[in-house]
Amino acid sequence: MRLNEKELEIVEILEKDARTATGDIAKMVGLSVEETEQSIKKLEENKVIVRYISIVDWTKVEEHPGVRAMIDVKVTPKRGVGFDEIAERIYRFDEVNSVYLMSGTYDLSIIVEGKSMNEVANFVSQKLSTLDSVISTTTHFILKKYKHDGIIFEPDNKDKRIVVSP
Repeated sequence: MRLNEKELEIVEILEKDARTATGDIAKMVGLSVEETEQSIKKLEENKVIVRYISIVDWTKVEEHPGVRAMIDVKVTPKRGVGFDEIAERIYRFDEVNSVYLMSGTYDLSIIVEGKSMNEVANFVSQKLSTLDSVISTTTHFILKKYKHDGIIFEPDNKDKRIVVSP
């Protein structure tokens, strides 16, 4: 879908802050509120705007013991469908948050979430690795998030270490 200049501006504004009021967006792009609402509706209907999300720093929530891992996967593509069929099989698992086709050593990069490292390890060994097209996997557990989608995660004061030299 080809976007006009105003639609592109609207998408960029909403990508930075999905909570920006429609009236504010209208002023920023030089349209009426009604025109802006119509543009946003069109962008949503055409799946240019797929979903509105929040970026949460789960390290600040004590009750959330979740673990995330990035998994590099080598696969054998199938004739006629390439990587699409195996990617679809993988992204249908509940544990899978994201799937990307990559250039380089590995074919797919997957982001997985689980309650524990053991849960992620079980997913890899019992579900992912057993798929016919999967040749190999390499799992990288995410230990700390510094920046995500352009947002810098500020460290807690309790995480700051004071080094005293003798």
